[in-house]
Amino acid sequence: MIGRRRSGDDGAPPRPGSLASAVAPGTVEVTPRWLRVGDGFATTLVVTGYPAEVGPAWLEPLLSWPGRLDLALHIEPLPVPIAASRLRAQRARLESSRRADSERGKLADPYVDAAADDAGDLAERLARGAAKLFRVGLYLTVHARTEDELLQACAQVRAAAASTLLEVQPATWRQLAGWTTTLPLACDGLRMLRTMDTQALAAAFPLSSPDLPAPLPGDPPATGGVLYGVNPASNGIVWWDRWTQENHNSIVLARSGAGKSYFVKLEILRNLYQGVQVAVVDPEDEYLRLADAVGGSIVRLGLPGVKINPLDLPVGDRRPDTLTRRALFLHTLISVLLGHQPPPAERAALDRAILAVYRAAGITADSATHHRPAPLLRDLAATLRADDDPAAATLAARLAPWVQGSFADLFDAPTTQDPVGHLVVWSLRHLPDELRTVGTLLALDSIWRTVDAPQRPSRRRLVVVDEAWLLMRDGEGARFLFRMSKAARKRNAGLTVITQDAADVLGTDLGQAVVSNASTQVLLRQAPQAIDAVGEAFGLTDGERRLLLAARRGQGLLISGVSRTSFESISSDAEHALCTTDPAELADLDDEVDNL
Repeated sequence: MIGRRRSGDDGAPPRPGSLASAVAPGTVEVTPRWLRVGDGFATTLVVTGYPAEVGPAWLEPLLSWPGRLDLALHIEPLPVPIAASRLRAQRARLESSRRADSERGKLADPYVDAAADDAGDLAERLARGAAKLFRVGLYLTVHARTEDELLQACAQVRAAAASTLLEVQPATWRQLAGWTTTLPLACDGLRMLRTMDTQALAAAFPLSSPDLPAPLPGDPPATGGVLYGVNPASNGIVWWDRWTQENHNSIVLARSGAGKSYFVKLEILRNLYQGVQVAVVDPEDEYLRLADAVGGSIVRLGLPGVKINPLDLPVGDRRPDTLTRRALFLHTLISVLLGHQPPPAERAALDRAILAVYRAAGITADSATHHRPAPLLRDLAATLRADDDPAAATLAARLAPWVQGSFADLFDAPTTQDPVGHLVVWSLRHLPDELRTVGTLLALDSIWRTVDAPQRPSRRRLVVVDEAWLLMRDGEGARFLFRMSKAARKRNAGLTVITQDAADVLGTDLGQAVVSNASTQVLLRQAPQAIDAVGEAFGLTDGERRLLLAARRGQGLLISGVSRTSFESISSDAEHALCTTDPAELADLDDEVDNL
């Protein structure tokens, strides 16, 4: 034993009530190879050897080691003049060595050649300002309960370091300085530094998960993605970029209260940081706080004065088939209003009436006429009543509740809303239950017209459909959602489908098609009654099924093809305040605002 020190100033006990008395260990016993801190043991290892090349997240094997390990990375920028001078001297030594070998007739040393080439490349990038140099110290403090466990833990850490070609050595005779170096004090007491460039240093940050596939050699460097959370098993960071997958769609499936809307709001917020435009169909007003905070637009369907005319033509769309596509959507809308597809005679009458009502308004296939005021749903019903075909009169009578009855308020005037902005939330909270499915379809139609508009800049757009079972339970609505999921990628858009009803999604062919067209699949806590259907649809193992049955709020699985990892959503305090829907927390937040 080298010595025993009491925590405090000059070995004296800490003053009562001071920070040291609250957080400092009672004793620190120092030996050449380890410390005894309180009732545990610790030893510090220094990284002394590095590989010639490193890939993304090359520190991940150490950060995901399951034991207690404190990793400290001390970074000091090296001024450019000093860096250039040292690099010039290093290149001179390497060139001198190569020249001496050549003059003596010796074979060239491949290690010297590689080092000289790397130094030349680095000097070129440094001169262009494409890289900077840093002095970096990497230290590891391993903790254990006993000395024997400490030896075993050190052997495991050495093996983890060796897997990435890192060489570590113990800080013999300097254990106290090593321990304090790995404390959050920003003080390097060992000063065993290595020079790194910007690229190698940036790759050290753990912006990936060990359970997700690493980039293949030759792939372009990853520049996007958002934080999904942390892996509870390995403590690794789960960082995912949906925009680099085969398609940009995702599905979030979970039981009520599992945290699916919370997770999606976090993803929306983090995509907004990157300039993605987002549109949300919100049945329960869960996204209004987020929209208010980021300056988004809110369309409250069902409130007095808020009208949507489904016969509106897309503004600025001069494609020759614009009127035809609007007629096809009206067929889908009428099917959703009636709850099923009309019989053939009524569909034929409807098609005649659609073309006739547009002609009566002066609108034809000529795009020059598309700026004229569009007819209303009541005009379409009047055209049906004027048709001599009995099927047309029958269809007009069936549309009466939506034209002049209890459900007419939403359609009885021209459109009053022009939703624009980086975040648009379509609120359905004020619609009666009988209109929720129709409201969802109208919101998606308006969103899709924005996404599908020609000659727009290729800005990424994210379309979020919360409680998608409202639309999935209707055959025509499900087909509309399926067409969106198929066509979104070609328009640089991604569709996020959120639902708590696994039966409505997985119990139909269209629902399964929507799932299969989502490259990013997120499963949170599942109900026991649904776990068999979910497990079969997503190919879950028994362990994954147990994980989803016992998962806490915000915990789940991220699945993409054959790759999958568990994760737990994490958020900052500011993000949590915008994303939580807990009534008690919302009441506390409102009280804080009132007290300001």
